[in-house]
Amino acid sequence: MSSHRDETVRRLAAPDIAARKGGVPIVCLTAYTAPVAAALDDACDLLLVGDSLGMVVHGLPNTVGVTMEMMILHGQAVMRGSRRAMVVIDMPFGSYEASPEVAYDNAVRIMKETGAQAVKVESGPTVPATIEYLTKRGVPVMGHVGLRPQAVLVDGGFKAKGKDEAGRAVILDEARRTADAGAFAVVVEGVAESLAREITAVIAPPTIGIGASAGCDGQILVTDDMLGLFDWTPKFVRRYADLKGEIERAAREYADDVKARTFPGEAETYYAKKG
Repeated sequence: MSSHRDETVRRLAAPDIAARKGGVPIVCLTAYTAPVAAALDDACDLLLVGDSLGMVVHGLPNTVGVTMEMMILHGQAVMRGSRRAMVVIDMPFGSYEASPEVAYDNAVRIMKETGAQAVKVESGPTVPATIEYLTKRGVPVMGHVGLRPQAVLVDGGFKAKGKDEAGRAVILDEARRTADAGAFAVVVEGVAESLAREITAVIAPPTIGIGASAGCDGQILVTDDMLGLFDWTPKFVRRYADLKGEIERAAREYADDVKARTFPGEAETYYAKKG
C-alpha cells in the first residue's frame, strides 16, 4: 500500500515565484500561526514566517533575540495551516553569518523540520557567498536588501536606507550580488521609490517591496500591521482592518455579559437528560 498522499492543490515553489518577474505582482504576507496561514492561503502567493514574530507574537523589542527553535515552531504551524502558498522562513540572527557551512546546517534543519520551501537571509558583506553555497546545495534562498531589521543594533534603529548616493550605491551593489549568487527573489525594504525601481530593473530575480513603492515585482506586509492589531503602524503600511478595535469591543461585550450573568445562556449550557 502506497503512503503517497494525493494533493489536489499544488504548493507554489521557488521557480513559480521567480517566473513572475515583470508579470502579475506577487502577493506576500507574513504568517506565524496555522489559523492565520489558512485564512491567508488563498489570497497569497507566498507566506513569510518572518523573524518579525519576535516582536509581533512574543513582544521582543527587535528581532535579534529570535531563535532557531522559535522559527521552526512557527514554521511548522504555518505549513500545517497552508496548502497553496509557498512558505519561506527567515533564518534568525546568528544562524547564517559565521560561515556558509553553518548556514547550510541551519537551513537544512529549518527545511527538514518544517517542510518549508525556502529560507530568507538579510544582506551583508559575506552573505552573497553564503547564498551561493546554499543554492548550489539545493536550498532555495530569498535575499533581503535595504533596511535590515537584524542590523538594528548596528544602525541604532529601524532607519530607511539609500538616502544619499553613497548609500544607494551600497544597496544596489548588495542587490546585484544577491541576485548573482542565486537568490530566487529579493525583498527590498525601506528605500526610496527611485532606488527600488532601479533595483527591480537591473536584477533578474523578482523584487518584493516593503516600504519600497509599487515599482517592485511584488509586495509584502506584516499581516498584524495590515490588520490593525497595533496602535502604531509604519508609514508604508495601509490598514485594511481594525482588528485591535474589534477584539477590544468583543472583550468588553463578553465582560458585560459575564458580569450581568447573561452568559452563558440556554444556548451555551448543557442540561441533564430528562427521564
